[in-house]
Order: sequence, then structure tokens, then C-alpha cells
Amino acid sequence: MKFKLYKRLFTALLFTVAFGGYASAQTAYYIDGYHGGIWGHYPDWNTRFMVDMLKKNPTWKINLELEPETWDRAMNVDPAAYADFKALFADQSLNGRIEYVNPQYAQSYNYNISGESIIRQFSYGMKMVRAHFPEAVFTSYSSEEPCFTSALPQILKSFGYKYASLKNPNTCWGGYTRSHPGELVNWIGPDGTAITTSPRYEGEKLAPNSAWQTIAWNNSRGYINAAFAAGMPHPVGMTLQDAGWKNGPFIGTGAKNGIKSVYTTWRNYFGNIAKNDARQNWKVSQEDMLVSLVWGSQVMQRIAQKVRVSENKLVMAEKMAAMAKIYSGIKWPGAQLDSAWRTLLLSQHHDCWIVPYNGKKGDTWADKVSRWTTNTNLICDSIISASQNSLNNTAGTGNYISVYNTTGSDREEIVSVKAPTGVDMGHFVVLNNKGVPVPAQLTSDKTHVLFRAQVPSMGYAGYQIKTNEAGVIKGATIAVLANGTYLLETDLYKIIIDAAHGGIIKSIIAKTLNNKQFVDQKDARGFNELRGNFYNDGGFKSTADNSAAIEVLEKGPLQIKLAIKGTINGSDYTQTLTVAQGQPLIGLQLTINWNGNPGIGSATPPNTYKLSEPRKAFYNDREKLLAYFPLNLTQQRVYKNAPFDVTESKLTDTFFTRWDSIKNNVLLNWVDVTDKDNRYGVALFTDHTTNYTHGQQFPLGLDIQYSGLGLWGRDHKITAPTTINYALVPHAGKWDKAHIQQLSDNWNEPLIVMAATARQLQGKSLISVPEGYEISSVTFEGNDMLVRLFNTGAGNVKSKVIFNCTAAKVSLCELDGRFKERLPSAKLKNGLLVTNVSMPKFGIRTIRLVNAKGI
Repeated sequence: MKFKLYKRLFTALLFTVAFGGYASAQTAYYIDGYHGGIWGHYPDWNTRFMVDMLKKNPTWKINLELEPETWDRAMNVDPAAYADFKALFADQSLNGRIEYVNPQYAQSYNYNISGESIIRQFSYGMKMVRAHFPEAVFTSYSSEEPCFTSALPQILKSFGYKYASLKNPNTCWGGYTRSHPGELVNWIGPDGTAITTSPRYEGEKLAPNSAWQTIAWNNSRGYINAAFAAGMPHPVGMTLQDAGWKNGPFIGTGAKNGIKSVYTTWRNYFGNIAKNDARQNWKVSQEDMLVSLVWGSQVMQRIAQKVRVSENKLVMAEKMAAMAKIYSGIKWPGAQLDSAWRTLLLSQHHDCWIVPYNGKKGDTWADKVSRWTTNTNLICDSIISASQNSLNNTAGTGNYISVYNTTGSDREEIVSVKAPTGVDMGHFVVLNNKGVPVPAQLTSDKTHVLFRAQVPSMGYAGYQIKTNEAGVIKGATIAVLANGTYLLETDLYKIIIDAAHGGIIKSIIAKTLNNKQFVDQKDARGFNELRGNFYNDGGFKSTADNSAAIEVLEKGPLQIKLAIKGTINGSDYTQTLTVAQGQPLIGLQLTINWNGNPGIGSATPPNTYKLSEPRKAFYNDREKLLAYFPLNLTQQRVYKNAPFDVTESKLTDTFFTRWDSIKNNVLLNWVDVTDKDNRYGVALFTDHTTNYTHGQQFPLGLDIQYSGLGLWGRDHKITAPTTINYALVPHAGKWDKAHIQQLSDNWNEPLIVMAATARQLQGKSLISVPEGYEISSVTFEGNDMLVRLFNTGAGNVKSKVIFNCTAAKVSLCELDGRFKERLPSAKLKNGLLVTNVSMPKFGIRTIRLVNAKGI
């Protein structure tokens, strides 16, 4: 300890000599600039203001994080200022005075959306920025908000970036990154890609009496002196001002408090000032992103659900359009897709998620999300329908059925189609393309046919319904036992529902996994029990407090569906549980019809909310309404996915109550809990980005509802019924061996079913990828087909990718379109095109098939 102390004192003494002592001005650096845009905040005078202040302050340099659509308006409302700004912007050298550090279309938080959405945020944003500023060079990524996620290094590098910052000192309302020693680091992403980065320094503490800043926001003497004492030759602070602030140079000019701050762009800082400074390797985990929002509030749930629906639909629409272009020759709907992406990207704007109530009545951020995602969904539905019609050559409600699969894995799942009209459905069979019957069932209301469809990867298959034919199968059953519990049995599971205790799941035995019991029957909490603190109504209430009524909706033999109906604190709820033959997912849909606006969670005493108080009620997950899943798994391990990443959690538990103690407990698509040896596990899927709970003495839980004060003291009320879809997957092995990511993809991109009046062609698979690969997107540029792959689990080995089309050339390209390398390709005997792709685990690669055509 004494040696370390002497070493720090000696280092400080060296810097005292080098910089003339603390009494004279020390040189530090400062990142200034502007954040915002036309959707957030950008007054019409702002362009002229930036121009005038740049001319008035010749040493001032600015970094821009302005929404690209801003410039369309700026060009029209003040063309002279726009022209002057373009002239100043033209110098994009290291010594230039303006750098565009975040061109994302809508400044997304990134960690809360899909990896493909992040890529489109950059690609659409960079395209629009360059439309206004053709000279724009994108060198350094930086954001005023915590717009970070672990997979950014490979995305940034593929777009041509060289540098990044993990600082957001002045706007930490939604969180911040974990601090790290050193002035610079090599930020290493999950795939191994490294990018030179300025981290939040170990000495960059969270500011006292604040719940939104670190001490780096204004280059205070304490911050800079701590950096020098830690051996940093070129410390840098940062604030990207909100567009509309009239400060000009944010911390003034000249030396203050013994610190001379030199304004710089990040490009100049990395490329000139700190280019030879030492850096450490830092393999950044998603749990190093210490971020949180008002998870569980109804407005947040709805925004996240709407964004998720549109994300799923849009990549499905592109893939369907790609199949239609290859196999039917229809025109690629580029303009429609651009419109759909624009409104989806806007709905991912960080302000939608952190200030959903801001705006005029009827035009809040939440209202905007509803309009934006509605536009995206209508376009996607139109494209999917047109693609189906072109591939089918017909449409209708006849006896023929086409089933489409937009994922990269072969699938065998239960699908639903409207029963043919005008025929007797008393006896029927469903036949595949080879005329072989497949398991089928008529729904209880006789309106739909359920059958097990087998569909190849990124392709389709055809089926036929024949009436007046026997199609009886044995399969899933449901029975009421002597003790009043319900036994659901499929070929995979025996599940017991306890109606006397709110319909909790008493038992899940996996028949094909050595009859493993997955429910911890000794835990105080019931499995799938809902429980939370109703702080105005006497405290904790639970669905297990009362009995539930069970209504059997479907009784097999292919699928079982039942409705569990009960009350919690005087509000009615229905949990619909679905299981099916051969299906590993246990599907659940929860609807709560709220009686008024009950307060749920940790109460904030009236009139006591303070911006500077780090303790916030909405951080306390223990008291929110949770769905509990106590698991019969010893020494549990937790894995969770993130955009282009899967993280093994290092958290002892997920709980915190203060802004200065945030833990990353974000649930993007799934969280998976296994035993110590990864022998068995259960994955939890959810239909929206939210958070989960878990601890050594606390079971896995899903955040169902919070009602109370959120950021800035806004009341996050319950205004309508709550509806949430989630699913459980008991399994053997670690998440990658159990194909959890693949099952999640399938759940998010359901099979598309279309009834027709004529037989579909024999099934086809446009793209076949190896196990562990995900088809992130399929798009077209002219006649070139671009296929983006994500390696979710395979090692860095050459893997075969097969295409049911021809191409003049096959190559890899970067995300910004740059040619990367030619890929060898060969034509198989059946005419299929095959190539080999090598990428590391969690890597992404984009394959360009030049002049792709159907066979």
C-alpha cells in the first residue's frame, strides 16, 4: 500500500514539474458540440448561431449528434446559414473544426433494439447526412446519452469508424458506462473486434448531489487533476449541448481554476493529440453498460412492444420480398421499405423511451411511436401480402396452404389457417407436398385448422386440406385430477396447474430430459405467480392469494390451450397457456383488466421527488408486480442476449434502488437460467425489451407492472389493460447447445401462412445456413442480393452457405458497402450455389451476390 501511495505521489510530482505546478494552468482537452435535432430540439435559429459562434471563436471546435432530418428543414428555413455551415463543415481533416460523431437516424440507445435496427440507424443516417454534406467523414462515435451496446466495435469498424467514446458525462439520466483505468482503451466487442476508445475514467466519478452527471462534464480542476495524478497525459472532458442552448463555447475560453481547456474534435483528439498514448485492452461486457429506464411502466411496455412488432415485421417483409424477387421476378419495393424503416427508426429515438410523456396532448413521444409503427406495419403487411400473392400466383381461402419461413433454420411448428368455407370439416386431413398426412386439429370453435408444418430455412412449403377423410391422431391431453389440479400432457411435458392457488404451475416435468422436474416446489413463491406491492392498498398482493377458474380452450390432440382466470387486488386477470405436441415452447399470454390506477412498486412519498436524489422508486424491482419462476436448478447461472451478443451474467443479484448503483438487468429478447454445470436450464422469452430479476435467494422474475413516479417526477399511470406475451423453454445444455437464440428468432419471426385456391409449387429454400447462424437480413441493391449473417454460436470455422439462385460473383462487403473480399463459389449438381464463410462467434458478415437470379 505504501509503495502504491509513493508511486502516485511521484507521478503527481512529475506532472507538477511538467505543467509548471498546479498553481499554473494545466492543459486539458474538451469535447463540445450539439446534441438533438428536429424531432428532439433544434430551433430554426440554431444553424446561424453555430456559424456565428464558430466565426467569433476561432479556436472553438464542435462535435455533432444532430438528427439527419434536421438539415432538410435547416436548408429551407435559413438557406444562407445552411450554406455558411456547409462551407465550415467542408474541412473534414484532422484539424477541421466540425465532426459528425453520431449520424444515427434517430439517436437510439442501441442496447434496447435489434442488431439489425442498429445497422439501419447508421446506414440510413449516414446516407442522409452525406446528402447534405458530401464531404462528411465518420471517424469517431460519441453520444450525449448512454447510446452504447457491447457489439458496437464491429458495427462501427465496418462502417469505417476508427474511434469511439464511452463517455456521456452531462446526460446520465438513463445511465452511464462502467469506469475503467486509463486514458484510452481498446474496446473489444464480443466478436473480438477492437476500436480505440476513450472510456469513462476510473477517476471520473459520478457527481455529488446529482442524478445525471459525472465530474467530467465541465473539466473541473478536481477531475483533471485526478486524471493527471493517474498518469494521463491528455485528459478530456465532454458535454454535447442541447441544440438551442445559447452558450457557444460551453466552458468559456482561457484558463479557469488552473485548467486550460483546449476544444477539440474527437477525430483530432484521437488522431493528433493522444495518438501515441498508452491503451489497455478491455473486453466490454453488456453488463458494463449501466443503464436503466422506467421498466414496467405501461407506457414503456407499449412503446417497447410496438417497436418489437415493427422490427420483426420489417425484416420479415424484406425477406419475403427477396423471395418474391428471386422466384417471381417482381420489383424490389425499395421506396416502401425506406418509408417503413424511417418510421421504425424514429420510434427507436431515445426520447421515446426516456421522456414518453413529453409533447403536446395527442402528440407526445408515445403518440408519435403509435403513428410511426402503424405506418411501418401497414407497409410491411402490404409487402408480405404482395409477395405471397406473387409466389402463390393466386390468393383465396381454398384447400391449399402455403407456409413461409423467414429464418435461417428448418422449422417444424404448429400453424393456424382459416378452415375452408362451404365444406364439412367433420373429417379431414392435412397433406404435405408428398401427400403424406401431418398432425392436425380443428379448433374448438371450428373456425381454424391447426397443423404441424415443416418448412425449410428461408423458404416455403405447400400443404392441402382434404375433407371427408379420417385424420385422427393421438397426442396432447388434458385431465382434471382428484385433487382438483389440471394435468396437461404432451410428448415433451407433464405440466400441473394448481387452480386453488391462482393457477400457478405446480410442476413441469420434461419427459425427454430424464423426467427432469423444473419447478422448485419448495420455494415460497409459486411458478408463474404474479406478486407485487400495491402500496396504496395494504402492501403485497398475489394471484396465489385466491383460487382461479380454468377454461379449456383447446384440448388436443395437437395443441392444448387453457385460460386461467382470477383476480389480484380486485383486478381481473387471464393467463392463457399454450402447449403443443413436439413444441419446446410453453406459451403464455397475460391480460390484466385493471380496476383504476393502483400504485404498484416502491412508493415515493407525495411531494418528495427530487431530481438530485439518487434513490428512485422505479429502480426497486423487488416491489414491482413480477411473474415469478422458481427453478429447480442448483447454483444458478444466468445468460442473456443483447444486440449481436450473449452475455453470461456476473451479477450476484439484479437489484438496486439508486442511480449511483445501477446494474444492467435489461432483458432484450431472452434470459436463460441454468444449473452450475449447464446441464439443464429454462429460457424466458418476452415480446418487448424490459428487465428481469434474479438473485441467489430470489427466483427468476419478469417485470410485469410498475405504477408510480418516474423520471422528472412524471406519474407513470395505468390507463388501460396490460397485455404481455412471454414463453418458457425448459432445455438441456447451455444456451447455444440448446439453440435458444434460434428458438427466439423463430418466436419473433412466426411462420407466415396463406390459404390459396391452387397448389403451391414444391417447397424451396432460398438460403440455407449452418447451425448457429442467423439470417439477420436479406435486401437488394439493384439486382445484387445482400445477405447478412450473424454467428450466434459456432466457432470461427469455414461454414457452407447455400443459395437457391445464381450469381455472377459472390463477395463479402462492409456495412458501408465497401468491398471486403471475393468469396469462392461453386455450382452444385442440383444447380444450387454454395460458398464458404468464416466468422467468429458473435460476428456479422454481409454477403453480396452480384446479379442474383432464380434458378
